[in-house]
Amino acid sequence: MPKQQHMQIIADQLIENLKKRHMEGHYFHNKEDLIAFLDEDLKSDETITSGGSATLKELGVIDYLSNREDVKYLDRSQANNRDEVEEIMRKAFTSDSFFMSTNAITRDGILVNIDGNGNRVSALIFGPKKVYVICGTNKICGDYETAYARTKDLACPPNCIRLDMNTPCAKTGKCANCLSDDCICNQIVYTRNSRQPNRIKVLIVDGEWGF
Repeated sequence: MPKQQHMQIIADQLIENLKKRHMEGHYFHNKEDLIAFLDEDLKSDETITSGGSATLKELGVIDYLSNREDVKYLDRSQANNRDEVEEIMRKAFTSDSFFMSTNAITRDGILVNIDGNGNRVSALIFGPKKVYVICGTNKICGDYETAYARTKDLACPPNCIRLDMNTPCAKTGKCANCLSDDCICNQIVYTRNSRQPNRIKVLIVDGEWGF
């Protein structure tokens, strides 16, 4: 099929560009292949944490980690209060593996992320031994300007609605560059290279996943 062939070409080019940036890239045609990869790649007895992500939920990654009995998954959704949530966030920095999605990724391999608390992008930058960045092909953009615009226009407003945030974009569907108490656009991070080769694994799944 031409569309699938076209996406394969884009994915192959992206994986090569990630390699130049010392990141490991993989492309999967479906979520079952993704889970099969994780079965092989994740080692027993690992301590694992994750950032908030609609993509991880939709792809079944959160359920997979929760149900895998040979790893220790620190799931902040199981916390009883905010203090426990923040404790799990901090434990991410000493975890073996951290799971997250990305708001956007450019064809030449730059990750673009906007964060509210900063815990997700902090763990991406430093701390966990490995970082798994899982995203759909809907997150692939031509350049970082387009990737930034995608994040502000297509990712942040629905995320604010999902999180029940009192922000202008949750009401209008359009970013207002607000400084409200509920603003989730506080940290903007471009990841253009990994100092530790293959610490960051970018797992791309065909289809539209997350925001």
